Amino acid sequence: MAEKRHLASITILIKDRQEHAGDVQNILTAHGKVILGRMGINPARSCVKNCTGIISLIVEGTVKEVKALTKELDDYYGIVAKTSIMTD
Repeated sequence: MAEKRHLASITILIKDRQEHAGDVQNILTAHGKVILGRMGINPARSCVKNCTGIISLIVEGTVKEVKALTKELDDYYGIVAKTSIMTD
């Protein structure tokens, strides 16, 4: 029997967007099959250097897939990722 798929949100805080944006993009690309939607914002609009970035993802996957994506992001220095699984 196939594992149950869940809807979840993942919020990602990138402490230095210029330094880590490429790394985050590579991780998201590797896990692209579970990502349904993505929104990114720059909370400091006039920031030029060492800017913080926030990305919000909506994902659909098994608990294992969602946790693997969150862990890979959260284990990376300068990135904080938190998950909220919304379906039973």
